[in-house]
Amino acid sequence: MPSLEPAQLLLLAAAALLAGAVNAVAGGGSLLSFPALLAVGYPAITANVTNSVALTPGYFGGTLGYRRELAGQRRRILALGATSATGAVVGAVLLLVSSPELFEAIVPFLIFLACGLLALQPRLARLVRARREGDGNPAPGNPGPGAPAGADQHTGPLFVTQFLAAVYGAYFGAGVGIMMLAILGIFLTDSLQRLNALKGLLSLVVAVVAAIWFALFADVAWVAAAVMAVASLLGGQLGVLLARRLNDQVLRWLVVAFGVAVGLRLLLAG
Repeated sequence: MPSLEPAQLLLLAAAALLAGAVNAVAGGGSLLSFPALLAVGYPAITANVTNSVALTPGYFGGTLGYRRELAGQRRRILALGATSATGAVVGAVLLLVSSPELFEAIVPFLIFLACGLLALQPRLARLVRARREGDGNPAPGNPGPGAPAGADQHTGPLFVTQFLAAVYGAYFGAGVGIMMLAILGIFLTDSLQRLNALKGLLSLVVAVVAAIWFALFADVAWVAAAVMAVASLLGGQLGVLLARRLNDQVLRWLVVAFGVAVGLRLLLAG
């Protein structure tokens, strides 16, 4: 384990703060925090499991901020939460049985996948919105506490795709929130704000299950994780405050460009 200097700890804290906010606003925060862990000298798998543990409080902060939008979604939370927890266990096991060489070889492509998801997020949101309006449902908005959950379509494909998203979320995680929001928007009928709140809670379930597994069985860099956890919790809460107001196009493309640069650097270095 590298011995961290104050400047490196500050870098990790700043990256985690931004990652927590980005996850609440758009998703893809790991594209900031994971490379920061690599930059201070951690091996890829250690950086990945530490990142998973460190960003968990950020999801918790986002979920706290979205309490109002989660009202009336208990049935969804129980059903999809169980599916997500199962997928998270599978993803965490797959990560820990992977050889470091294999993981390091596929990390650039996982980063490119996350960048693609982040870049396509507005288009995915428009497709989801068009589908919902085409079904005769009102345009997205915030129905408020106690509003009905809408006409859910809890079909096999919903649970299969959510399970696979959870596997990916525990295995690597960058961009999983974008993936989940697209899945929920396709199969569930509700406002995007409420689906975003549900996505955040399911991301928290995946993160908690993976963090517990990694804490028990993986090589977590605990000093880095502790510093980043505090920063990501604050970032998650700040991100929710911005989520309804921020024009995130510039932020999105900055994160995508940064992620592509990191992916290319890792690919060429390999």
